[in-house]
Amino acid sequence: MLAGLNAALLLLGVDAPVAGQQLPMLHGMLMMLGFLGTLISLERAVALRQVWGYLAPGLLGAGAILLLTPAPVIVGQLLLVNGAAVLCLVYTRLWRRSRDHTVLVQLLGAVLALLAAALWVQVEMVNLVALLAGFIVLTIVAERVELARISLPRHAEALVLALAAALMACAVGTLLWPRAAAVAFGLALVGLAAYLGWHDVARRTIRATGLPRFAAVAMLAGYVWLALGGLVWIMGGPVAVPGWYDTAVHTIFLGFAMSMVMAHAPVILPAVLRLRLPYHPVLWVPLGLLHLGLAVRVGALSAGAHRFWQAGGMLTIAALVALALGAVGLALWAQRRAGPGPATPESPRDHGAAASERAERTTSAAAATSAAGRGASTTFAATERAALTIQQESDPVVQP
Repeated sequence: MLAGLNAALLLLGVDAPVAGQQLPMLHGMLMMLGFLGTLISLERAVALRQVWGYLAPGLLGAGAILLLTPAPVIVGQLLLVNGAAVLCLVYTRLWRRSRDHTVLVQLLGAVLALLAAALWVQVEMVNLVALLAGFIVLTIVAERVELARISLPRHAEALVLALAAALMACAVGTLLWPRAAAVAFGLALVGLAAYLGWHDVARRTIRATGLPRFAAVAMLAGYVWLALGGLVWIMGGPVAVPGWYDTAVHTIFLGFAMSMVMAHAPVILPAVLRLRLPYHPVLWVPLGLLHLGLAVRVGALSAGAHRFWQAGGMLTIAALVALALGAVGLALWAQRRAGPGPATPESPRDHGAAASERAERTTSAAAATSAAGRGASTTFAATERAALTIQQESDPVVQP
């Protein structure tokens, strides 16, 4: 992630800690397969509960690291290809276990990732954007459907699977018919954003407090950016107008994907890494920086305000750095508070914080148990179900 952000600074035309001619060209793959791909495959390996599944995050992470070394670029590229191939095998095994439509949707996304990694050996990155976008979008969409099925119509999963197949076909079509397929790809993005945004339980949990509200705001904002990105693709996508490339890419990868990552970081990371990451209001800082920076970036690009475009880009980079620092800080803080020491009576003033911590422990445990038990896309669903179940604990209790 840090290497990808360094490359982002170079693309913005500002000073970066490390300079290099190759880094800007590696930015997309470092962030999409090196960072997000590794996180996604690690979570799926945990759900699979088989040692070989960890080859996927291992190969993807190693491939991204090798791209930064003096080793031939082709070595890193081949590792990314193999990592994506193993991820496809992981999803295949998970589908055989659960026969779940959402796993099939994720498998389609992994196939797009594999195709993008394989073609990157010979094809320019700009031509692979739709494939990588499809990978990220389908992965997240499948996770959200797992929760939304409690309120979705009976035919919803089949409909989402059909939309996912259409999105995949359109993404592949952009390699052959860039303009026409880009329009269809954008329509599929808008359709998914509208359908899931309307049915997602986040529309209800936004009225809650603490983690459920934080996650709901992040998710609903992500759907808005996904729809906006779809509109850009409908107007021709990144190949139609040079300036649209930045908007078409970052509305999906930052506005949608990273907002979803922030929404579920307090649950996904503890379930995968076995480290406590309690929710804290400080997490609103990176979320706010992300959306403010992206709004400034998109608006400045439309107005031709180069300096503001740079400022918006730097705000989004600061948001991701703040998220990483905040996660590390909260994990260390939680570990210190959980350390040995004499127990002290809980005061009424501390009751809300204690309840919040109990909520986080319950949520993380439910997420880990769900992911390990079914091996399907249930981690995100467990987050909100458990959070809503214990929400009443967060209300202050007045002691007589």
